[in-house]
Amino acid sequence: MAEAGAHLTSTSVNEQPSIFEVLAQESLMEAVRPALKHAIKVLAESNPSRFGFLWRRFDELYLLLDLVLQNHFLSHCSASFSENFYGLKRATGRGFAVRLGLNRKSHWRSLLLLCLVPYLRAKLEVTLAQQRDEEDFSIRLAQSRSQRLYRAAVAAYPYVSSAWQAWVFCQQMLYVFGVAKTHNPLLWLARVRLARLNAQDIRDLELKPRPTFAPGGSGRAWWLMSQTARGAALSLSSSLSMGVFFLQFLEWWYSSENQSTVKTLTSLPAPPPPLHLSGDAQSTSNTVNCPLCRRIRTNSTVLSTSGFVFCYRCIYTFVKANRRCPVTGFPTELQHLIKIYSPES
Repeated sequence: MAEAGAHLTSTSVNEQPSIFEVLAQESLMEAVRPALKHAIKVLAESNPSRFGFLWRRFDELYLLLDLVLQNHFLSHCSASFSENFYGLKRATGRGFAVRLGLNRKSHWRSLLLLCLVPYLRAKLEVTLAQQRDEEDFSIRLAQSRSQRLYRAAVAAYPYVSSAWQAWVFCQQMLYVFGVAKTHNPLLWLARVRLARLNAQDIRDLELKPRPTFAPGGSGRAWWLMSQTARGAALSLSSSLSMGVFFLQFLEWWYSSENQSTVKTLTSLPAPPPPLHLSGDAQSTSNTVNCPLCRRIRTNSTVLSTSGFVFCYRCIYTFVKANRRCPVTGFPTELQHLIKIYSPES
């Protein structure tokens, strides 16, 4: 068995990486996003007023961070962060015996496919989850024609995703048997392939000169921006390199198989009731009024993150737009809405 699979890890003449190396570098970047998302969630729960916007704008902030990091490594190492971590580079042309460096088109194609595709996929998955919640909660808000077309496109996403996964699997199988030069369709779309770094590439990285700024205000401003981006990318890459094991642990801890344990150990405690309320607020809190519309609650619904009770339509619309509790500011999703059924109903 070992002899039959020895070609998968052996160092070939053209320095083509094995399937295990390319899949390992992909899993590294897949572990970074959930780890950072959990850290932002902890900050938002500890101080919603100060860090709540980080949770609500996490996808955009992560996209900006990813653009800075990947652009730095593509410019200086001809590879993404995870590819460089595993000693790989991106090469163009027919052979792998090429010098370090990507042309302009390959650089921008690689950057867009590395950053925008995961961002759009995450947005589509969130939208699909919201659509499923609407169907589960039997909510049908007024929709225009464009919104209905958008919902139809989102509904088709699972089938497109399944077809994409089948394409990736076939591409990986062809790569294992030496038929394809790339293991991922995104590399094929970027017109690049992966190769191992050699001794000459490492010398070129060490001797690569640092950029200098041209005289003038615009040249100095551009140099300062590039140096800031370079410093941020180096700091992030160094911290990620030291915390790879920790990121892999977080990925396992917050995996779907371990969610029941996580919910038991990390669930938010029920917040204490308000202590200092005016007479009007105190009388309101003792009635069945909704804190949002100030009317008698209809179809009462409680937020599991805060314990406050609202009208179902009021809290559904608010949480869908703001993703937080309107009273405490705790991060909240639609699945945290729990309907209350009284015996009379």
